[in-house]
Amino acid sequence: MTDEREFEGKVAFITGAAHGQGRATALALARAGANVAAFDVAGPLAYPGYEMGSGEDLSSLQEECRKIGAECLTFEGDVRDDAAVTAAVSGTTASLGRIDILFNNAGICAYGYSHELSEDEWDAMIDINLKGAWLVGRRVIPVMIEQGSGVIINNSSIAGLRGMGRLSHYAASKWGLTGLSKSWALELAGHGIRVISIHPTGVNTPMNDGLAALEGATPQEIAERSAGNLLPVPWVEAEDVAEAVLFLASDRARYVTGSEFVLDAGLLSR
Repeated sequence: MTDEREFEGKVAFITGAAHGQGRATALALARAGANVAAFDVAGPLAYPGYEMGSGEDLSSLQEECRKIGAECLTFEGDVRDDAAVTAAVSGTTASLGRIDILFNNAGICAYGYSHELSEDEWDAMIDINLKGAWLVGRRVIPVMIEQGSGVIINNSSIAGLRGMGRLSHYAASKWGLTGLSKSWALELAGHGIRVISIHPTGVNTPMNDGLAALEGATPQEIAERSAGNLLPVPWVEAEDVAEAVLFLASDRARYVTGSEFVLDAGLLSR
């Protein structure tokens, strides 16, 4: 049975929290009683070039959480910047005392044939999507070990379970995140820490819009061209991902660790 305030007294650290899946998850957890630490680059990146979350997005998220009755700390920083990550984790524990949930959500996506990618493009994809998740995790994990509990949910993709044309660097980063999740699960089970990767199909977020703009197409056209969902939907919503995170982070999933949670509208069944 679901308790409407099942995360009362819990603290969630969420990367890529300013908009999209991170924001939806922050608000869902806040409604369920959790306090939130929201980390986001909150500014433009040279690659992939579409719009990221902003400082204004973080401020409005904080305001929305507080209206719900939850505390929301905000931190601007790049997941590739260990100093920024360390400061955010330290600031969270200093103010809120603990970190019970880590949603490693920050990530980018972009198209390009593997042999045509520049080294900088390859490095940016791997460093943000994979190394960034590791950098955040290595600062949060000691907090969870000291507590003797915690849940880490790494936002992978269907591309973390299959190859995808013109997305080799993205798929490589997401396969890496899947492997990292399994390895962490093995390392951390003895400390009472669960680790799961989630694997959505396309999600209706600003990233979806940004990718379409880079391709000179509409999001609907991109979905029809590449997704192939079995259910008759072009994508899932950010709130669907948030609901998956809530379930996986809750005691209802207390024996779920080291596995992949697939939210693909049937895509992988084709």
